[in-house]
Amino acid sequence: MKVLEQAPELGEIGAGIQLGPNAFHAFDALGVGDKARGRAVYTDYMVMHDALDEYQVGKIPTGEAFIKRFGNPYAVIHRVDVHLSLLEGAQETGRVEFLTSTRVERIEQDEDSVTVYDQHGNAHRGLALIGADGVKSVVRQQYVNDPPRVTGHVVYRAVIDKKDFPENLQWNAASIWVGPNYHLVHYPLRGGEQYNVVVTFHSREQEEWGVKEGSREEVQSYYRDCCSRAHQLIDMPKSWKRWATADREPIGQWTFGRATLLGDAAHPTLQYIAQGACMALEDAVTLGEALKHCNHDWAAALQLYERSRIARTARVVLSAREMGRIFHAKGVERLVRNDLWKGRSPERFYDAMEWLYGWTVDKCLALDDTVEARA
Repeated sequence: MKVLEQAPELGEIGAGIQLGPNAFHAFDALGVGDKARGRAVYTDYMVMHDALDEYQVGKIPTGEAFIKRFGNPYAVIHRVDVHLSLLEGAQETGRVEFLTSTRVERIEQDEDSVTVYDQHGNAHRGLALIGADGVKSVVRQQYVNDPPRVTGHVVYRAVIDKKDFPENLQWNAASIWVGPNYHLVHYPLRGGEQYNVVVTFHSREQEEWGVKEGSREEVQSYYRDCCSRAHQLIDMPKSWKRWATADREPIGQWTFGRATLLGDAAHPTLQYIAQGACMALEDAVTLGEALKHCNHDWAAALQLYERSRIARTARVVLSAREMGRIFHAKGVERLVRNDLWKGRSPERFYDAMEWLYGWTVDKCLALDDTVEARA
């Protein structure tokens, strides 16, 4: 296998991410489960508060009962540690060649192979092409050429050392504070020695998808009505990274001959149900399972992979949009949201999560003529 990487070196940017049980099922199937588990932080619960008045909207335990239900834990982890676990696993196989500073410019196919041409004019030929090149995918642009859907939602991210993080927020939990047109998230990283802080708001400006340096003044201007406890999250970071977010409309085809898409290239999703990385991991496992099922017939395997993933990933994309609307509810909708989840038992929350966290490797392939949502 040959991996073409545009960046000059292998690495990862960003901060923390949340991983559901489905991610750990995928890690195990990819042979890096122990590596990922050793770098993750295991939460005791997920909790949502109303950012205006500190009302606890809902609390979901993620301990023994959760693990018994879904077969794996809920955890938080630094992106660097996810990347490192996967990189080590790939390198240990001895069958993966990494080419950095290599940007795909053009793709050609025939019946038996795919050839990619990079910016230096070099040709890279293989049995198949997996376009895992993100929201601005060059592979998707050649075959689909649809624009990203820029949401107008802006995300600021920062990592804070424990010594600088407020003691009254040092919970071993994935915590979210929801408010009108905004929310705030925090959780521990790296053995609890750091905390990830993420704030999201509806921008007043015309946004373009991308990353740039942020300003404390901009963040503070959107959270003037936030309760004092949650507002501590705004005041702490010395520097922020600013993301203007985007997803894409779900599509019914992302395989074209011997080329296919994977992860954000296929189904970029918003962060509101914390499933972007999880879906990419599921994709990778499903593609491998499809290739085994089809006895390494790449053309057939790519079709089976696509058929197995289209509906599930589309449901995630659309569910994330809806969850963002619920998080950012205002006025009467805010009251409805808070009342809807009031007093809900852990079992009812688990039932609602079954379609998402109940994914398993042995049931990942759609082995009939229908596209299955795996609900």
